[in-house]
Amino acid sequence: MKIALFVPTYNPGMLWESWIQTYQRQKVKADKVIIIDSSSQDRTVELSKHANFKVTVIPTNEFNHGETRNLSASLFKDADIFVFLTQDALLSSPFSLQKIIEPFLDSQVGAVYGRQLPHKDANPLATHARLFNYPDKTIIKSQEDIARLGIKTVFISNSFAAYRASLFRELGGFPDNVIMAEDMHLAARIIGAGYKIAYSAKATVHHSHNYTPWQEFKRYFDTGVFQKQENWIQEKFGKPTGEGRRFVLSEMKYLMKSSPSWIPRAILTTLLKFVGYKLGLHYDMLPISLIRFFSMHKQYWNK
Repeated sequence: MKIALFVPTYNPGMLWESWIQTYQRQKVKADKVIIIDSSSQDRTVELSKHANFKVTVIPTNEFNHGETRNLSASLFKDADIFVFLTQDALLSSPFSLQKIIEPFLDSQVGAVYGRQLPHKDANPLATHARLFNYPDKTIIKSQEDIARLGIKTVFISNSFAAYRASLFRELGGFPDNVIMAEDMHLAARIIGAGYKIAYSAKATVHHSHNYTPWQEFKRYFDTGVFQKQENWIQEKFGKPTGEGRRFVLSEMKYLMKSSPSWIPRAILTTLLKFVGYKLGLHYDMLPISLIRFFSMHKQYWNK
């Protein structure tokens, strides 16, 4: 199998050196590593070329989560497997790439995503989020799981995910212009086409964010925008209400045991997530100035 590895980059700083080092330690490497850089001002392009990665530079304002990844996929037409990583997701095992490729031995598996472990500096909220969303048990999801898992059936993350290239092309890849969640959009179409999505607990990266409550508000505002624009996903797979409730209860239980002083911060964050999401669902009733203020991905609104 020919493997292509794609990473969108923008000023990752010193973390990029660590990313390259963790990639170079992989027992199974990609046939080609393709970097789409959004005009970084640091040493990203220089370091990438030194590592023999193929680099394409685009203007900063042209980045879009879907279109940019589609561009990278178009640069290696002979690949059998497309692997996507982000600049801040560090491969945590020499076998991480090997393990995310293995599930494709099942011809019905259309996509695989890996386990995200918290970075060493992750705060308790970020740590719990990774433990909740990325358990230590591998699972395979299909249409048969929709009644049980609901929208979680199409949960996937391009921070570390792989796709069968032939199916990726057949389904048209990611949507070109989405504010976020291009991975969920494609995952929903993969499940809808009768294929499976695998979660590999053995394919691991270190990836987490210590978001402030206001940053969480912005992220959930954009999530609401996506769900409003792509409401067919909720119509087919269900609303995330039950999953959100389960997350909050799990978080409170986790914090009471390990970090009770973080409970007030968690309550504030949960409130802002809820308000942000609800506002995002009704973004079309807001003035564009307010939309830009609330949104995390402000460049999206330039299009």
